[in-house]
Amino acid sequence: MNTHRILVTGAAGFIGSHLVEALLALGHDVVGVDNFDPFYERAVKERNLRDGREVADRLGARYRFLELDFCEPDSVADALRGVEGVIHLGAKAGVRPSIADPGGYVRANLVGTTVLLEEAHRAGCRRVLIASSSSVYGDQHKVPFSEDDRADEPISPYAATKRACELLGHAHHHLTGRPVGMLRFFTVYGPRQRPDLAISLFMRRIAAGQPIRLFGDGRSSRDYTYIDDIVQGVLAAYEKIDRFGFRVWNLGSDRPTALDDLVSTIAGVVGREPIIKRAPMQPGDVERTWADLSRARAELNYNPATHLRDGVASQWAWMSEPGGA
Repeated sequence: MNTHRILVTGAAGFIGSHLVEALLALGHDVVGVDNFDPFYERAVKERNLRDGREVADRLGARYRFLELDFCEPDSVADALRGVEGVIHLGAKAGVRPSIADPGGYVRANLVGTTVLLEEAHRAGCRRVLIASSSSVYGDQHKVPFSEDDRADEPISPYAATKRACELLGHAHHHLTGRPVGMLRFFTVYGPRQRPDLAISLFMRRIAAGQPIRLFGDGRSSRDYTYIDDIVQGVLAAYEKIDRFGFRVWNLGSDRPTALDDLVSTIAGVVGREPIIKRAPMQPGDVERTWADLSRARAELNYNPATHLRDGVASQWAWMSEPGGA
């Protein structure tokens, strides 16, 4: 892989911090940006940043971090000076919160992506990758979900903004000729997972002997994907997007797991019986996700290797360390 100077948005977040460390290990220069959205405690992201800086120091790598709002063109233009590629992970995440704040999601996700695309083009960036989501598939019954399936019936503002970002990326490629890749992530977990997400939340509550609330009858399923597998997929997509111009790839595990089975796995790793309280399915939640990886396997040599129990054990080991979530 040729080394580049790469801008990573969302660099202090869960996926972004892992990606930054992987890019540094490959010899890339990295410019990380994050706006420290107060969705969860700033200290969590500060810890992620500290880990990234330690990796950079150990490797003698060049890592520059900027706190900025990537919806502001002037700030983004300054950050992009000398940058050859962009990996845009920064976004307002979460299905349920988007229902209460659709305008905030439109600004962060649509305006932010538009600014990144425009300023990356002006700066002469060679390629752009943008994080999308399995939520763009909506509540469809056909499984597994293929990139060729229709994705025009989102059931949450978050999903709608992510699908709109994909369309913006396609338009940008058509108008500029610059390569743009869209990465549909499927329920990512592992060390540094956001504290509000299910696996992290369930671990803390089960360990503390507190009840966990499960929405639905326990049969809804998700294609849980370990962070290391996701990062390898992103790296491969960055390396190969030039061959395709514009491309959408699913990055999942191809191993959907029912909610009740997830809880059993977590309880087994934590070593305590869960106290379960059932609640109705929530607006915006889909019944299932399942990634068809045929395209990613063929084009990116993407082969996720981490089984759920191993990944959950790794996340729990990290959470059990001093300073873990």
